[in-house]
Amino acid sequence: MPENPVLWTPSKDRIEASSMHRFIRAAACSDYDALYAWSVDQSPEFWEMLCEFCDVRFAAPAETTLARPGNIMDAGWFTGSRLNYAEHLLRNTGKRAAMVFCAESGARRELSRDRLREEVAAVAAGLRAVGVVAGDRVAAILPNCPEAVIAMLATTSIGAIWSSCSPDFGITGVVDRFGQIEPKVLFAANGYYYNGKTCDTRSTVEGVVNAIRSIERTVVVPFAGDLAPDLGLDNAVSWTSFGRAGEPLTFAPVDFDHPLYVMYSSGTTGVPKCIVHGHGGTLLQHLKEHVLHTDIGAQDRLFYFTTCGWMMWNWLVSGLATGATLVLFDGSPFFNEGRILWRMAEAEKVSVFGTSAKYISALEKAGVRPGNEFSLPNLRAVLSTGSPLAPESFDYVYDAIGDDVQLASISGGTDILSCFALGNPVLPVRRGELQCRGLGMAVEVWNDDGQAVVNEPGELVCTKPFPSAPVGFWNDPDGSRYKAAYFGRFDGVWAHGDFAELTPGGGLLIHGRSDAVLNPGGVRIGTAEIYRQVEKLDEIVESIAIGQNWKDDVRVVLFVILRDGVQLDDELQKRIRTVIRQNTTPRHVPAKIIAVPEIPRTKSGKIVELAVRSVVHGDSVRNTEALANPDALRHFQGIDELQTD
Repeated sequence: MPENPVLWTPSKDRIEASSMHRFIRAAACSDYDALYAWSVDQSPEFWEMLCEFCDVRFAAPAETTLARPGNIMDAGWFTGSRLNYAEHLLRNTGKRAAMVFCAESGARRELSRDRLREEVAAVAAGLRAVGVVAGDRVAAILPNCPEAVIAMLATTSIGAIWSSCSPDFGITGVVDRFGQIEPKVLFAANGYYYNGKTCDTRSTVEGVVNAIRSIERTVVVPFAGDLAPDLGLDNAVSWTSFGRAGEPLTFAPVDFDHPLYVMYSSGTTGVPKCIVHGHGGTLLQHLKEHVLHTDIGAQDRLFYFTTCGWMMWNWLVSGLATGATLVLFDGSPFFNEGRILWRMAEAEKVSVFGTSAKYISALEKAGVRPGNEFSLPNLRAVLSTGSPLAPESFDYVYDAIGDDVQLASISGGTDILSCFALGNPVLPVRRGELQCRGLGMAVEVWNDDGQAVVNEPGELVCTKPFPSAPVGFWNDPDGSRYKAAYFGRFDGVWAHGDFAELTPGGGLLIHGRSDAVLNPGGVRIGTAEIYRQVEKLDEIVESIAIGQNWKDDVRVVLFVILRDGVQLDDELQKRIRTVIRQNTTPRHVPAKIIAVPEIPRTKSGKIVELAVRSVVHGDSVRNTEALANPDALRHFQGIDELQTD
């Protein structure tokens, strides 16, 4: 199979100025391939070198860099060491901006590094005053605003554990998550703004506090200025009165694996799993990904469109450790015809712009051309995640955004709070490919027999320990749920749940989630392969494909959202099937094509094939609270066309 065409190659000057290039030289390696091989074969030495390169400061040194290396689940990293995640994010001082916050309304706030440290110290003192100690849980229902970052850093500075979700969650969705971890303190906004509307969250917060008896104090952030800040709760105090100004900033040294964050699985098949990540693993993995793979430094202004309920918020905030300025945005990315983020990128001189594959696809469909409409001389990298980035979206970025940007499609997940495959500033960008596997991550693609394969789709696995593997699941004392989630397929080997393909050049293709893989006639097909073809057509806004059990086999059913005024007539159905057949295989061609007005998705914007498949087969969806638009499921119930040949 011929290699995918190169769309961008870094200049010699850009390569030699990068941190990745300096790290390759410091490791005495000839190129990235050699560095990657060394980082996997000699992973303790690699992570030790990364700590030195990124100036990781241990309050107590490690006794052993990697203990029990034979199994990912049982491995121990930097055993005996002590450090603090928040300390590394707040070690930069001065008047330069640490964060800039922009709202869809045009509101803007800026915090200097010194001011951020003062705010964190004040809130940390407030937490200590109400009895929060290391190991306690602190939760938040907040927009992506400075108060969220401040409260997280204050919490983790004292060794307490942070967990957050976005304010668009309903009561049940929040309780399903926070109820499991029993937080002592809750930070919550009175409301938020989205697409020009004010959304009142006061009743949701009251319902959550009444349902979770462990919450002793609720701190109200008056984010929506046109709503009253009062919640009618006896335990509620305002953000302004909670902090204790003038208190010194201190950091509690904790064990390398001391819990830092509790994250959550999507929860579409049941109550969300509570995934615990530690201080050291999160810090090292994010430093590696920011400093080496994305080449972020103090001169950068880093933006990622995210909410506090998506792992990319945690990933974004770690950028403070590099000295970069974070650019936060809260609101709808499609406000003002999808141009609001690019207007912000122009005004704030964003150098690294992160978003989702869906957003890039939507921009293209809307005819937005940021490179022509805005002045973006500082922009050097565009990052994309959330779902596979279609090859056509690669073309769009280089045509409509910039021809000299590093386009990094990245893939990992909440499970590891980081990436298995991502970008690389010293390598070319090939159409449709993730540039490389991450350093220190022994990523392979295995077939059903557990054999490593190249140029062939299979299960994305990781065969050796890595520091950002979860500390475990909350309330899983024997580790059985954790083991079943990732190690049930291949003993001792992490099976991530992605249907992927490793290219001969070391790049990676993601074909979709393994649990959503279609299996007509016993042949495994990734849903992303279908979406890439269907969504080329101007008449199609978006699509979702499932496998329907039919006559002792599985047939492919494709649901499409059509542009306004378009009808799914025989001619359009023929064009859809033709473009799929010509660019994939006959087995990819759907037996049924059905128009729907809406597709269900999670709060972080991912479409949910499993939920749709369950509805089509008459099964219940166990946890609709995990969905941003649960009412969309009704469009897939009782469809007569699905009962015929």
